[in-house]
Amino acid sequence: MPHIHELIDFTVAAYIVNNGRVALVNHLQLKRWMPVGGHIELNEDPEEALFREVEEETGIDKGELKVLSSKPKIISDGTKFLFAPSFLDIHKITDTHRHVGITYLLESKTDKLVLAADEHKGISWFSLPELEGGEIDICPVVKFYAQEAIRLSNSSGW
Repeated sequence: MPHIHELIDFTVAAYIVNNGRVALVNHLQLKRWMPVGGHIELNEDPEEALFREVEEETGIDKGELKVLSSKPKIISDGTKFLFAPSFLDIHKITDTHRHVGITYLLESKTDKLVLAADEHKGISWFSLPELEGGEIDICPVVKFYAQEAIRLSNSSGW
């Protein structure tokens, strides 16, 4: 989806872990390994965008995922509680445009991935040693978030 706003757009990023490995996509335009994710559309909340992007880019259904954060379990008329993001940042896209990145860490029951060939040239699972080995083109922020996702997932017991 193209940019919605002139100066700042809101995006979601999903770091999905299965069996001690994190899923990353090799982005066609950026030509590097990135998390699954994208823009939050005008008719979506962050949680809806998260699950839509994950399914579009990996084929993993919402029912196969566990978000590694919490939200209140109470029901309140007129209020929809959302999963809290694990991280929140703002990052430069161009000299005049930035993204507010809403980052979620998740676990997947499945390791089956489906490539979204119109958006990515690759999709793969990476272990901590592979992330830390320096052989994949990954920026320091993505590497940090991916490492945190694996570390948190290893201790969650799902």
